[in-house]
Amino acid sequence: MYHSVADVTGPADDPYQVTVTPARLERQLSWLRHRGLRGVSMDELLRARAAGRGARLVALTFDDGYADFVERAVPLLRRHGCTATLFVLPGRLGGTNEWDPLGPRKPLLTEDGIRAAADAGMEIGSHGLRHTDLTTANNEDLARDTAHSRELLRSITGREVAGYCYPYGTVDARAVEAVRAAGYGYACAISPGPLTGVLALPRIHVGQSDTGARLFLKQLLHRRRREPVPTAAYTQYAAYVAAQSKTAPDATMPGTTAPGTAAPDSAAPDTAVPS
Repeated sequence: MYHSVADVTGPADDPYQVTVTPARLERQLSWLRHRGLRGVSMDELLRARAAGRGARLVALTFDDGYADFVERAVPLLRRHGCTATLFVLPGRLGGTNEWDPLGPRKPLLTEDGIRAAADAGMEIGSHGLRHTDLTTANNEDLARDTAHSRELLRSITGREVAGYCYPYGTVDARAVEAVRAAGYGYACAISPGPLTGVLALPRIHVGQSDTGARLFLKQLLHRRRREPVPTAAYTQYAAYVAAQSKTAPDATMPGTTAPGTAAPDSAAPDTAVPS
C-alpha cells in the first residue's frame, strides 16, 4: 500500500509517512523483480487467484490519487514492467489532501490525470468522494461515498470500477454492506480482522524506510498478524467479473486498455504483499 511518490528531505515533509521517493520506489520494485515476484493490479491478482494461479504475484496499490502518481510513479512502474491500482477521490479532483491537518499540502489528480493513469494501463478504483471515514458517516454520505463515487469514475474513465478502498483503512459491517450494494467486486482495507474477505482485503503499508530486508519481514509478519483471505473470496470475485461481462458486455473492465488508447509497454506487475 503506497500513497505519494515525491522527494522528501525530512520528517517535516512527511509527518504521516505516506511518501516514498522515486529512488526508494525504484529499489523496492527491483527487489520484487529480483525475488521472482511480478506485480499486478488488484483486479488481475484476484482473477489469477480465482484460476488457481498467482503464487508469485503481488498487488501494488496507491491510495488518495496524488498528482505525483502520473508524474513520478507511472514511469518507474512501466520501466519495471509493472502496473498498479490507483484509488482516487472524484469529489476532490484537482484539490489537495485537506484531510491531513499537519500537511504538507499535496495536489490531487484532475480528471485528465486519472484518464492518463488509466491509459497507462493502471486500474482505477474509488477511495470515496472526499476521504470520509465510512464507519462514522451517516446513511446519505455512506451511499454517496460508495455508489456516487463509482458512477463518477465510470464516467471519467469509460471503464468499469470494480474496486473500493476504505479511507483511513477503517471498516465495519455497515461499510462493507454499503460497498456491496454500490456494485463493487472487491474492497481494500488494512487489518479488517474477522471481516476479512473479498470486500475487506488486508494490505501492508510500504514507506520510505522499507528496505528489502524490511519488506521481507513485513511479508512474514503480515501472514501471522492478519486474517488469511478465504479461498471463497477469489471465486466470489470471478463470479462478479462474469456477471459484469453479461450485464455490460461493451464495458471495458478495470486494468484493460480502452478502445483508442495506447497499451502499456510491457506486461503488468502490482504491489500489495500476497496474503
